[in-house]
Amino acid sequence: MANDMIVKNLEEAVVRFSGDSGDGMQLAGNIFSTVSATVGNDISTFPDYPADIRAPQGSLTGVSGFQVHIGAKKVYTPGDKCDVLVAMNAAALKTQYKFTKANGTIIIDTDAFQKSDLDKAAFNTDNPIEEMGIKQEVIAAPITQMVKDCLADTGMDNKSILKCRNMFAVGLVCWLFDRDLKIAEEFIREKFAKKPAIAEANIKVVHAGWDYGHNTHASIAHATCRIESKEKVPGRYMDITGNKATAYGFIAAAEKAGLKLFLGSYPITPATDVLHELSKHKSLGVMTVQCEDEISGCATAIGASFAGALAVTSTSGPGVCLKSEAMNLAVITELPLVVLDVQRGGPSTGLPTKSEQTDLLQALFGRNGESPMPVIAATSPTNCFDAAYMACKIALEHMTPVVLLTDGYVANGSGAWKLPKLAEYPAINPPYVTPAMKGHYAPYQRNMETGVRYWAIPGQEGFTHILGGLEKDSWTGAISTEPENHNLMCHLRAEKVAKIPVPNVEVKGCVDDADLLIVGFGGTYGHLYSAMEEMIKAGQKVALAHFSYLNPLPKNTAKVLKHYKKVVVAEQNLGQFASYLRMKVDNFTPYQFNEVKGQPFVVSELVAAFTEIINR
Repeated sequence: MANDMIVKNLEEAVVRFSGDSGDGMQLAGNIFSTVSATVGNDISTFPDYPADIRAPQGSLTGVSGFQVHIGAKKVYTPGDKCDVLVAMNAAALKTQYKFTKANGTIIIDTDAFQKSDLDKAAFNTDNPIEEMGIKQEVIAAPITQMVKDCLADTGMDNKSILKCRNMFAVGLVCWLFDRDLKIAEEFIREKFAKKPAIAEANIKVVHAGWDYGHNTHASIAHATCRIESKEKVPGRYMDITGNKATAYGFIAAAEKAGLKLFLGSYPITPATDVLHELSKHKSLGVMTVQCEDEISGCATAIGASFAGALAVTSTSGPGVCLKSEAMNLAVITELPLVVLDVQRGGPSTGLPTKSEQTDLLQALFGRNGESPMPVIAATSPTNCFDAAYMACKIALEHMTPVVLLTDGYVANGSGAWKLPKLAEYPAINPPYVTPAMKGHYAPYQRNMETGVRYWAIPGQEGFTHILGGLEKDSWTGAISTEPENHNLMCHLRAEKVAKIPVPNVEVKGCVDDADLLIVGFGGTYGHLYSAMEEMIKAGQKVALAHFSYLNPLPKNTAKVLKHYKKVVVAEQNLGQFASYLRMKVDNFTPYQFNEVKGQPFVVSELVAAFTEIINR
C-alpha cells in the first residue's frame, strides 16, 4: 500500500451492490458478506431483487440490489442507508440512489451510462449526476472496458466476459475495506468448481478491481476503511441465509429424534431454496419430493408422518391457502407436521420477491372448524435454525401440525452464524406407544398430563389402527357423529396445544421503568431492537418485548403487556398481531405502527414514530 494512504478504523459500514438483474449483484454481495463474516465481522444482508423473471435489460423495473451491513460489534439490520453504493448501470443509479447516505460514496460503470442506457432509465440529459443533484463522491470508472482488457487473452466470448463485471466491483469494494482477497478466491473457486477456467477469469477480474482502487486511491480522502471485530467468540462461523439455516434446523431435528426427514413441497418464491438445499442431503437420510402442486406437497408429508418420518412441507402465503385442507387433516388425525410459510407480499401473487408479515392470522385461524395449531416465528436469518428445530420438537412431542413463519427478508437475508453443537440442543422424544399397550391400543389414547395421543407406527404388531378426516370416537377411534364426542374432541385438541410449554417472552432495554414498550414478532426483531437502542442512547426510557412463540403465547404475556403505561405493536401488516393480542389479553389497547411496503422497516422512521408516541 502506498505511503500516503490513510486507513480509517470504522465501527460499521453498509455497502449496496445494484445493477441489472443479470449483472450478478446477489453473487457480488454474497462474496463480500462471506469475506466479512470470515474475518470476524458481524453481518446482516438484504437481497432486494425484482419479481420479473427477466426484466428488459437496463430497465428501471429490472434493477437488482444486495445490501450488506458489516460491523465490529453485533449488527441487527442491513442498515437504513448505505455508505457505498455500487451502481452498475444508469437504472441502478436512478432507483438506488435514495438508499445512499449524504456522505456516502457512489461507484458507477461509465460504460453503462451511454445514451441508450440513459434513455432506458428515463434521464433527460447526458449528465445523470448533475441531473439528480448528486453531491456524494462518485468514483466513475470504465469498468466494462477494463474487464474486457483484463480478459482479452483468455479466449472468452464477449457475453462471458461481461458476466465478470460484478467481480470488478467486488475487488474494488474489497480494496476499499482492506479485505484479503484469498477468501474471495476460495469462494469463487468453490462456486465455479465445475468450471475452473471461469473461476480463474473471475478471480483475475477481482484482482483487477482491487488493483484499480489501490493504484488510483479511488475513495474518500484517499483512504481505505478497516472494521476490526471487537466481540469475537471462538468457534466456526459461516455466512448463512435464513432458508439454508431453516433446512439445517430440520436436518438437525431429524438427527436428534432419530427419524428420517421428509419434505413434500412445490416450488414457490421465496421458499424454494429450502427444497433445493434439502435435496442435496440424501446422504443424511433426507427425502425430498417435488410434487405437482401445493396440495399434494402437504398431503405427501402427512403420509410420511403417518409412516413415522419427521414430515415437513414448505411454501409461502398462496401455498398455505391451498394446503389448508390437508393441514386440517393433520389437525384431526393429530399427526406431527411442520408447515414452513416464508411470507411474501400479497394478496394473490402480490409482491412475490418482497417481504411482509401478513400471513399471521391465516396461520392462526385460516382453516375450517376448530383447528388449533402452534405457530412459531423466526426472528433473524441465523435464528431460523433454532426456530425450525423447535417447530419440529413441538410437532413430534405433541403430535400436532406446527406452522413456522419466516419471511422473504429473513429467508433471503444472511448473518454470521456460529455453527452449533447438536449435543447442546434439547432432546426430542416423540410419545411412542409402549409395549404394555400392545393388543389394546386405541389411536386417541392420551397422556393424561399433556393431552398428547400416543404414536403407533404402521406395521407394529398389536397396534393396528385407522386414522382419517372424519371425527373419531375419543377412545376407540371409530367414526363418530355424536355431539358430545365432537365437543369433547374439539376441546381436547385445543387444550393439547394450549398446554405446550413455551419460553417466557423476554423484555430488553429499560425493563422496569420504560415509558414505552415496543412489541413485535418474527423478522422485525433487528430493526425494533436497533430503534430501542438508539432511543436509549438519546436518553429515552424504552423497552422491547419481541415474540417468537405466537400460539400458545408465553404465560407471562399479559403481565408484560400490562406493566407499561404505553405499548406500541409494530408489524409489517395492518395490525394482525395487535388484534390477536387484544383478543388474548383483557383490557389491552396498544398503539400501532403498521407498514406494508414489501421492504424492511427503516430504523430512523421507527425512532421518530415511537418518540412521537412517548411525547403524546
